[in-house]
Amino acid sequence: MNKKALVSLSGGLDSATTLAIARSQGYQVYAISYNYEQRNSVELTAARKVAKSMNVEDHKIMNIDLSQIGGSALTDDIPVPTDNSSEEEIPATYVPGRNLIFLSLALAWAEVNDIYDLFIGVNSLDYSGYPDCRPEFIKSFQKTANLATKAGVTGHDITIHTPIIKLTKAEIIMKGVELGVDYSKTISCYNPDEQGRACGVCDSCRLRKEGFRKAGMPDPTKYQDKE
Repeated sequence: MNKKALVSLSGGLDSATTLAIARSQGYQVYAISYNYEQRNSVELTAARKVAKSMNVEDHKIMNIDLSQIGGSALTDDIPVPTDNSSEEEIPATYVPGRNLIFLSLALAWAEVNDIYDLFIGVNSLDYSGYPDCRPEFIKSFQKTANLATKAGVTGHDITIHTPIIKLTKAEIIMKGVELGVDYSKTISCYNPDEQGRACGVCDSCRLRKEGFRKAGMPDPTKYQDKE
């Protein structure tokens, strides 16, 4: 148990499953989450619960104000879409530069802690069409990481792991259940209420609901339309 990994933990089911996969591969797991002035702080509460339940070595929450940039329904005064009828390839919930910024911060903290394996729960199948969730982006970032860091240029190869990138949402859920993930501690909603209940109608909620249905497993999510 001397190899370490840093997992980007949003509080959603994808990142929770990714964390569980890293643990199952024998890593000492560290976690990093981001308070980026997103629409809600419920996901940070979920991230803390997930990190605690999985006994991570350290859980850092980075503060960065992406509302100063705006341009997203998650950081700006833009309505969260509640249907999938739009023909837009990239939805309003896309946050400009988010994974690029987050991975850069994760890389910096990882390097300070002598961590050379970074895990992120991006997915290129059941996802919302974000460009920074594609394999091409991850491959490019890994190359840049090894060129831009002391670790990379002194022989410590940095690897960006994306263990769920080619899994369907149902497959992700089944893998997580196999590894003991408690999905009741996670939230995937773009627009939860103050009680932390998911809206049930945003794109992320629909993908989550459909994933549990296809996996043949009960969805433990608390939705606003249910008591």
